[in-house]
Formats: sequence, structure tokens, C-alpha cells
Amino acid sequence: MAFEFTDKNFKQEALDSTGLTVVDFGAEWCGPCRTLAPIVENLAAEYDGKVKIGKLDVDNNPETAIKYGVRSIPTLLYLRDGVEVLKEAGAPTAAALKAKIDRLMAVPA
Repeated sequence: MAFEFTDKNFKQEALDSTGLTVVDFGAEWCGPCRTLAPIVENLAAEYDGKVKIGKLDVDNNPETAIKYGVRSIPTLLYLRDGVEVLKEAGAPTAAALKAKIDRLMAVPA
């Protein structure tokens, strides 16, 4: 199951974590976010123990969304050792998201 990021736990669970972290910024009412949700869930299970993959509801956690300049949803934020390495808006296919994660895992820190 995908991790649930919040404004309260974001520093500890994303910024203070080691390795690759992928945060899906979205909302329940967002159609493309609902399309992306099962992809994020499946990849969270597939990469369990290797990559922290989770969601952040922008309606309930606006501080983090504002801090990272999220202007449209879904937006995916990729962090390595707590540092932003990539941010992209839109809902990629499962294959595209998996390829991006694999590529970012392969890049040395």
C-alpha cells in the first residue's frame, strides 16, 4: 500500500529519509488522480523496501503542496535523500512511471 504523506509527517518521512522517495500530489475529486492511484499503489507494493512511494492529498495538506509549487494535480515529486531531483505534472502510464523510477534508482547519488 502506498504511504500516506501529510504536512505533519513530510519532513520525517520524505525529507529525512534515505534513498528514492516518490510523492504523488493529488485529491479525491481529481479524475486523473483517480486514474493514477492504482498505478501508485501497485508500484508501492512492487518497490516495497527499495523506494518509498506514497500519496499526499493537497486538500488536506496544503502547506507541503505550496512549498513545492504544486499548481496542478496530479504532480509527482521525486526526492533522493530528501533532495528534489525531479517534479512533473500529469498522470504517466504505469510503464512510464516504472521506467522513470528505475532510471532514478540507477543514477548514483
